[in-house]
Amino acid sequence: MTSPAAAAPIPGVSSLRSGGWWRFPKLPSSVWGGLERWLEAERGQLPLWVPIAFGAGISCWFLLAGPRQWTGLIVAALGVAGLGAVLPGRSGRTLLVGGLLMAAGCGAIWWRAEHLAAPVLARPQVAQFDAAVLRIESRPARGLVRLVLAPVQRADLPPRLRVNVDAAAVPPGLAAGALVALRARLVPPPGPSVPGAYDFRRVAWFDGIGATGKALDPVTLRHAPPQAGQDLRAALSAHIESRLPGSAGGIASALATGDEGAISEDDSEAMRRAGLAHLLSVSGLHVTAVTGAAMLVVLRLLALSPWLALRVRLPLVAAGAGALAAIGYTWLTGGQVPTIRSCVAALLVLVALSLGREALTLRLVAAGAMVVLLLWPESLAGPSFQLSFTAVAAIVALHESPHMRRWFEAREEGPARRIAREAGSLLLTGILVELALMPIGLFHFHKGGIYGAVANIAAIPLTTFVVMPLEALALLGDLIGVGAPFWWLTGQAMALLLWIAHRVASAPGSVAALPVMPAGAFACMVVGGLWLGLWRTRVRIAGLIPLMVGALWALATPGPDLLVTGDGRHVALRMADGSLALLRDRAGDFTRQVLGENGGVEADALAALAERPDARCSPDLCVAEVVQGGRRWRVAATRSVYPVAWRELVAVCASSDIVVSERRLPRACHPRWLRLDRRVLDATGGVALGFAHGTVRTVHTATHQPWVDPPTVQPPFSAAKGDRR
Repeated sequence: MTSPAAAAPIPGVSSLRSGGWWRFPKLPSSVWGGLERWLEAERGQLPLWVPIAFGAGISCWFLLAGPRQWTGLIVAALGVAGLGAVLPGRSGRTLLVGGLLMAAGCGAIWWRAEHLAAPVLARPQVAQFDAAVLRIESRPARGLVRLVLAPVQRADLPPRLRVNVDAAAVPPGLAAGALVALRARLVPPPGPSVPGAYDFRRVAWFDGIGATGKALDPVTLRHAPPQAGQDLRAALSAHIESRLPGSAGGIASALATGDEGAISEDDSEAMRRAGLAHLLSVSGLHVTAVTGAAMLVVLRLLALSPWLALRVRLPLVAAGAGALAAIGYTWLTGGQVPTIRSCVAALLVLVALSLGREALTLRLVAAGAMVVLLLWPESLAGPSFQLSFTAVAAIVALHESPHMRRWFEAREEGPARRIAREAGSLLLTGILVELALMPIGLFHFHKGGIYGAVANIAAIPLTTFVVMPLEALALLGDLIGVGAPFWWLTGQAMALLLWIAHRVASAPGSVAALPVMPAGAFACMVVGGLWLGLWRTRVRIAGLIPLMVGALWALATPGPDLLVTGDGRHVALRMADGSLALLRDRAGDFTRQVLGENGGVEADALAALAERPDARCSPDLCVAEVVQGGRRWRVAATRSVYPVAWRELVAVCASSDIVVSERRLPRACHPRWLRLDRRVLDATGGVALGFAHGTVRTVHTATHQPWVDPPTVQPPFSAAKGDRR
C-alpha cells in the first residue's frame, strides 16, 4: 500500500499522471517545485519570449543544411510541444507554446523562401531589352541611379533585375511605371567573396532580384506613365537636396524620406565609425519625433477652442493625429523594416495611452518584433532588425529596472543637479546601448564604434530638437516662399552634426576591429543578453555565463592567415607582424574593404605584398614566406592574366605550400598542401585559411538554401522550373 507521504503532491505542482502505457520519470520535488515557483514569479516576463521562440525557429532554418534538417527541426519542436501538452503546470504550458512557436517560425521562413522563389540568371551576359520600371533609387553621391526593372516579354531573363545607370544617362521624366529600353551587362547576384562576407544572394532572393548589372548605353524612355513626376518621395528628396547641397542635403533627405543616396562615402563612414549611423536610418528616433510633434501641434491648436476643450477628449484626438502622422511618415520613407517596427511600436504606444495603460514596456517591443517577424521573417537574419530591436529593448529594460526608475524619476531639485542627473542618465543609456549593439556590429560588420555613447549624447538631442524641427520649418516655409533662413540654420546644424561625427571617428581607437566571429560565439552572446535582460529574478544573473563565454570565444578566435576571393584574383596574406598584405596593388575600394573587414584590420591599413621585404614579386607572380604555427609557410600566387613559363611555374608549385591562381594551373603543379586555381575555386568559392591549425573555410558549404542552388534562366527556358546549373 502506498504511504501517504509518497502519494502527497509536490507543492505548487499538479500531480503527474502515472497510469496508462507511459510514465514520466520522477524528479525530486524540490526541482519541480522550484521550477514552478520560478516560472510563477516570472509569469509577467514569459510573453516576452514569444517572438524569441518564433525567431529561434527562423534562425535554425538559416543555420541548418536543407529540407531534411528543417523537417527534423519542425518534428522535434512539435514533439517538445506534445510533451508540454501532457506535463502539468506552467512549465508544461511553456514547453507547449515554445515548441509550437519554434515550429511555426521554421515553417514561416521556409514558406516565405519558397513563396518568393524566382529564377536567377545562369551566367553573365550582355542583353538589350525593354523593361517596366518598378523602383528608382537615386545615388547622387556616387553619380548613379539604381533601377529595379521587370523585363517585358523576355523569357531568357529573370522577372526582376537591378541595374545601375549613370546619372547622366537617365532620361528626364523617368518614374516608376515607365517603360524603358536599355542595354546592360547582367550578372547573377553575387555571393560572399570570402567566408563571412556579406551574402547579397540571400538578400536578392527575398527581394525577387534575379540579376544585377550596369547599363552600357543611355536609357531610352519609351513610355512615361500618366503620373510621371508625381513620386512624392523622390520629389521631396530632390527638393531638399537642391536646398542643401552635399552630404548636408543627403542627411536632411534621409531624415525626411529615408533616402541616403546623396551622402558622400567619407561622411557616411564617419557616421558609422562614430556610432551615429542609426540617425541616417529612419527608425524609432525619427518616428517618435514626428508622432510627438503632430500630437503637440494638434493638441495645442484644438485647445485654443474652449468649446472643443470642454466637449472633446483632445488627447484622444491628438493621439489619432499622431497615428496618422506615423503611418504617413512610414509610407513616405519607403516602409523599411526599422521604420515599420517603429510605426507599429508608436501605434501600440498611442493605443496604450488612449486606454490609460503604461505605454513604453518590453511587451510593446515584443509585440512589434512579432508583427515584423510574421510579415518578414527573413528580416531576422539582417543587421537592421537586430540592431533596432536590441537598442529599443535595452533602453526599455534599463528604464524598467526599479533602481533606474528611482534614478530617472522627476524630483524637486535645482537646475544644476537636474541637468547633471539627466546627462548622467543619457550617458548611462548610451553606454548600455553601445554594449548591447557591439556584438551585432562585430558579427555583421567586423568592427564597432567605441565612443558612440559619448557622440550620441550630443548628436541625438541635436538631431531631435534642432535639426528635424528646423527642417520641418524650412519645408513649411517653402510653401509660402520664406524657407531660406530656416534652410541656412538647418545647414549649420548639419555641419555641426558632421563635425561631431568626424571628430569622434578620427579619435585614436575609435573603432574596434575583429575578424569573422563564429556563429556559435554570437549565439552565446545573444542568449546571454536575452536571459540577462528579460528575466527579473536572480536567475537572470546566469545570463552572464553564456555572455562571457561568447565574448571570450570571439576574442580568442584568430583571424584568417590567408584570404582568397572566389575568382582567385585577390589574395590577402597575414604577415609575421600581424598586418595583411594584398596581392594586387590596384584592388578596388570594395575589395579592400571586404578583405580588411574579414581579416580584422582597417581597409586603409592593408599593405601591398610587392612592397614587403619578405615577398618576391614580378608583374605576373608573387612568392611570400611567413612563419605561423611554429613553421614557415611558402605561398605563391599569380597576379596577372599572362601565363608563367611552364617549367618555372611547376618548380614554384613544388617548392610552395599553397599556390593560388585565377586560371587553371597545369596538372604537374603539385604544392605541398593546397592548390587553389580556377577549377578548385569554382567548387569552393572564396577560401579562408588558418595556418596554425590547418583550418580551411569555404563559401560553398553543404547547404541547400534556395538561393545557393536556385532555378536559373537561359535559352531555352522552362517556365515551370528553369534550368538548373
